[in-house]
Amino acid sequence: MAKHDWITKDFGWKLFSLILAMILWITVRRSISESPVVVTPFASVDTVTTNLPVFAVSTSADVHNAQIVPNVVTVKLSGPSEVMAVLEENKVHAVVNLTGIDAASGSRLPVDVSAPLGVTVDRITPPKVGVTFSPPAE
Repeated sequence: MAKHDWITKDFGWKLFSLILAMILWITVRRSISESPVVVTPFASVDTVTTNLPVFAVSTSADVHNAQIVPNVVTVKLSGPSEVMAVLEENKVHAVVNLTGIDAASGSRLPVDVSAPLGVTVDRITPPKVGVTFSPPAE
């Protein structure tokens, strides 16, 4: 085998591979220089939702007669900028759980806020609401 055989043997395939590699390199190089992407995986955005209505839920009692005071809360949410940019207010819910609560009691109960995946609930104002039950209408 001659010294220059390694160059001339399968020369067509070698030339094709070289041209393909150059096209790939030019394409990637052009896409990088045209649109630089800034990746900030830990960028967090805060938002405050005001006048979020509080709903009463229960597994055993009728909640129609429950009166919640105050009936709205303010919620501070945070999350990645991509998630917060598309967050819709109707995807955040505030509830007070009345399961096991006596209908005659007028206690203050904690407010639970549910938010979409990736969104963190940082603060609920007020954190507790008063619950009273009015007598059923006859």
